[in-house]
Amino acid sequence: MTQSQAKRTKSILYYLNLAMTAVFCLPPLLFATFRDMYGISYTLLGTLVLINFCTQLGVDLLFSFFSTHFDLHKTVKLMPLVTTAGLIVYALVPLFFPQYAVWGLVVGTVIFSVAAGLDEVLVSPTVAALPSDTPEKDMSTLHSLYGYGFVGVVVVSTLFLEFVGREWWMYLTLFWAALPVLASILLMTAKLPEMNIEQNQTTAQKPKGRRKALTLCVACIFLGACAENTMANWISVYAEKALRMPKVWGDLLGMALFAAALALSRTFYAKFGKNIHKTLTFGMVGSAVLYIVVALSKGPMLSLVACVAVGISASMLWPGSLIFMEENIPSVGVAAYALMAAGGDLGSSIAPQAFGMIVDKIAVTNWAQAVGTTVSLDAEQVAFKVGLLLVAIFPLAGYFLLRYMKAYFRKLNI
Repeated sequence: MTQSQAKRTKSILYYLNLAMTAVFCLPPLLFATFRDMYGISYTLLGTLVLINFCTQLGVDLLFSFFSTHFDLHKTVKLMPLVTTAGLIVYALVPLFFPQYAVWGLVVGTVIFSVAAGLDEVLVSPTVAALPSDTPEKDMSTLHSLYGYGFVGVVVVSTLFLEFVGREWWMYLTLFWAALPVLASILLMTAKLPEMNIEQNQTTAQKPKGRRKALTLCVACIFLGACAENTMANWISVYAEKALRMPKVWGDLLGMALFAAALALSRTFYAKFGKNIHKTLTFGMVGSAVLYIVVALSKGPMLSLVACVAVGISASMLWPGSLIFMEENIPSVGVAAYALMAAGGDLGSSIAPQAFGMIVDKIAVTNWAQAVGTTVSLDAEQVAFKVGLLLVAIFPLAGYFLLRYMKAYFRKLNI
């Protein structure tokens, strides 16, 4: 592969990551709309997140064990079209069959989540397989584009919902469904690199040590995903329902700034970052502290600022775990990336779903009502704060895991 071919392919893959952003961040923007239009509970909204990431998890595990049975190049090229199909179902079933709106959201979520799982499993190793003098920066840049796409989706979608109207959310979804089509067309004309399916057996020394090392990296990305994606999925609803902000300002000052912080922090690491272990440690500690601040803060602005700041602290927890794996476990293949994606998706499904269930359960208790009366909050606001306080457990556990990993990898020396 020539340098110009590699550069073109890398640019297309970067665009693909941008085009896929709507799959991850559009649904949370619509949660309040779904609750108002279709009467969907917080638990069911959390279940949509669970379905999203569990489907991705299933794809990750499928590739972990059966990756040799797939044509990787064809899968990468067709993946964006699956995304488009899922978003079309997501939009059109509620439009034409509002009585089956929930089922349309579920089926559409399953379809585009398959594509999202393929994206996580295949795009990172494809970029890693391209010839490059700065592979670590390429990986960080790839994931930073998710953040910039996140900002774009939030701003465009928020302005659309505010000025065109929430009831027309279906047409907004169809707009985002069109973008992956271009990515598929571009990929059809691109030269993709050959990728290792499994690890290189000639360098697979100390196999038991490698298995444990990979397991630790999977646990790290799991806890990091819990910290990042709970806030990413609920900041919009939290700003509107708990902080009592108008949706347009809650999304622009909350969700959009969270995404911007995520993107800019990853870009900063791509240009200046060096020590990924220290970066991951800072991210875990910072996220735990910020979740506690959000939960205990009495002022809405301080709470919102802390929500946005989670975008900084959690920014490198997912891509940083991949970089840490690449630096410490040589010759990993697509199967290892699939396992890492599985760990991230598991965290992205469990934590947001648990948060939604906690809010629903606590909001109807006498205890929440009593506490709310004492601190001048209603029961739903108290429930949100308790849920966020409990989420801090995940990055806190991540800090202790990283301390163990540092000692383990130094001793293993693989």
